[in-house]
Amino acid sequence: MLYLIETYGCQMNKAESAALETQFTEHGWNCTDDPERADLVLINTCSVRITAENRAWGRIAYHAARKRSRKFFLVVTGCMAERLKESMRKKQPAIDYVLGNFQKQAFGLVLDAAARGERLPSIEESPVFSFAASHLEQGAFRSYVPIMHGCNNFCSYCIVPYVRGREVSRDPEAVYAELDALAERGVREVTFLGQNVNSYRWSDPNRSGSGDLDFPGLLRGAADRVRQTGIRRLRFMTSHPKDLSDETIDVIASDPLFARHVHLCVQHGSDRILKAMNRRYTKAYYLEIIAKLRERIPELSLSTDILIGFPGETEEDVEATLDLMREVRFAYAFMYHFNPREGTPAVTLPGVIPDAVKKERLARVIALQKEITRETMRSLVGTEAEVLVEDRSRRKEGELLARTDRDMMVVLPGETSRIGEFVQVRLESLRGVTFRAQEVF
Repeated sequence: MLYLIETYGCQMNKAESAALETQFTEHGWNCTDDPERADLVLINTCSVRITAENRAWGRIAYHAARKRSRKFFLVVTGCMAERLKESMRKKQPAIDYVLGNFQKQAFGLVLDAAARGERLPSIEESPVFSFAASHLEQGAFRSYVPIMHGCNNFCSYCIVPYVRGREVSRDPEAVYAELDALAERGVREVTFLGQNVNSYRWSDPNRSGSGDLDFPGLLRGAADRVRQTGIRRLRFMTSHPKDLSDETIDVIASDPLFARHVHLCVQHGSDRILKAMNRRYTKAYYLEIIAKLRERIPELSLSTDILIGFPGETEEDVEATLDLMREVRFAYAFMYHFNPREGTPAVTLPGVIPDAVKKERLARVIALQKEITRETMRSLVGTEAEVLVEDRSRRKEGELLARTDRDMMVVLPGETSRIGEFVQVRLESLRGVTFRAQEVF
């Protein structure tokens, strides 16, 4: 039996698709890239923006049309499946299963039924999100490890709390066990994941009075667990500014295992808009965190998310965001304009910004960030960095793709046998947003 997975959206979706692939393998299925051969097609969807849902509907329609000429199972999962549930099958009857985020634990039953050529009448939901044991893509040297799931923040524009549920932290022993398994399989870099990763807090129900394990505590435990293994670099994302503690900063600063990069979502530079977004911090508070990070970790690079065109936004608000960008100087940013998501409070806010204005404002934000990124990267030309070789270059034979601990991409000459190795390089030049480098012997 052959399967094909299409994954859209965030890093958590990629990790969960990797976990589903493990289930396929355990049930005797094999992967194919050819949709004409697949006995089951799984589409892992995103619901953060309407454009992501539109893309998913396009792929669903494509595969639904193919079902007219050959028989296979079509499964839709992820946040769009959680949001729309069985209404998806009413809109597109060619879908065989809609598996929300709390139904994935039953995926093995789906596979067994599909192998028999049968379709289950219903799939039960789990009352609590269930973490998979492994999230490693086959043959990968980097892996995501989810440590918490869900979000309690309820930012006024965000659908995530409604499709991912309340925050649930993963048992630290399960996290450490996954790290052990990844080390045994040759993984060199791990990224801890969560919708609000630094809100992690574990209370052991079997050890009353033993105290909670918070995010910096988990980071310390993870570093100690992998220190004598081949795992040489740890990252985490995505962080909420209100939960990034001084202790977390100290842990990163004091241990070279942690990458010199933090993704810290600011979303906007105007206090008025931040309040309307229900972000629960001010511009000054955010800048205070940045100052602490830079003081403790001078070599740190920063990235962020910026949302432009929120209802009620003025030119003054946009300028406040541009000023914040100039002050912080993010290495890169994910920038987008506001799209209302059904079911969120922001849908009903007054002061809707016309699309043309949103796009013009976003263009200015993107232009400034491109300028800052170029200047930041140019300042590093001529310096040395340790990089993890990730893949071969698809543009030129004999070249490899690598990544610095500041999360910047590098191309260097080398054989594919170096993939998965850490290499010391000199950053010789810059082409676009990728360094050209030479190995230092």
